[in-house]
Amino acid sequence: MAVRFARQMLSGLRGTTHGAIPSPNIWHWPQVYEVENQAQDVDGAVYNHVRSVASWKGADVLDIGCGTGFHLPMFAQSARSVIGVEPHPPLIAAARARVEGLPGVRIAEAGAENLPVEDASVDLVHARTAYFFGPGCGRGIAEAMRVLRPGGRLVVVDLDATSHPYGEWMRADLPQYDPVAVERFFDAQGFDLTRIDTRWEFADRDALASVLGIEFSPRTASRALAETLGTALHVRYRVHIRTKPYGLVLK
Repeated sequence: MAVRFARQMLSGLRGTTHGAIPSPNIWHWPQVYEVENQAQDVDGAVYNHVRSVASWKGADVLDIGCGTGFHLPMFAQSARSVIGVEPHPPLIAAARARVEGLPGVRIAEAGAENLPVEDASVDLVHARTAYFFGPGCGRGIAEAMRVLRPGGRLVVVDLDATSHPYGEWMRADLPQYDPVAVERFFDAQGFDLTRIDTRWEFADRDALASVLGIEFSPRTASRALAETLGTALHVRYRVHIRTKPYGLVLK
């Protein structure tokens, strides 16, 4: 069972490295996860929404759970500086190789509860599929708010388990997961919520099958492949955004 447990549960739960629980997809199949990254949101709908409400042009950006650094070059195109934070050493090595030669970009080995930056030193904290379970992530969220400058934004991007068909497949593998409770948690934490529909496009059915195989149990992956025509998936995301206010000290 997948959906990036390490990134989803980096804070509030203890695991093997920097408090992270091993992620059974990107930790074990980084090459297949690269195929998934390339297929996700090919129209850039999530990026476009985040850019419209939390532009990183000329900003200092921190990406929590950056993995192999897939999103870092995109931020680096217009940001002043970019820090990728990742707890798993093999992924850190891959991220450093990806961003080698990019000015203003660095990778740090750390978990979400102990970010290696000073108070009020970044403008945007990006966490994609990093706080999936909501409750239990409070310490990581507080740490993100610590490092944000007043007016800065914490952007949490996660898969929407209420949306068919991808969300239905997720719930089949995670019957204990309550998406309504998760959304209530983020609402209570002061986040705004926007749902973004995206299109994933794969080169062929083999690529689609390989990604479904690392995201779901064998039974659910087989079902998902049978229910998918062609090489495209329609996947909805939840984008939660919280702004650090001016004039307040957040503990």
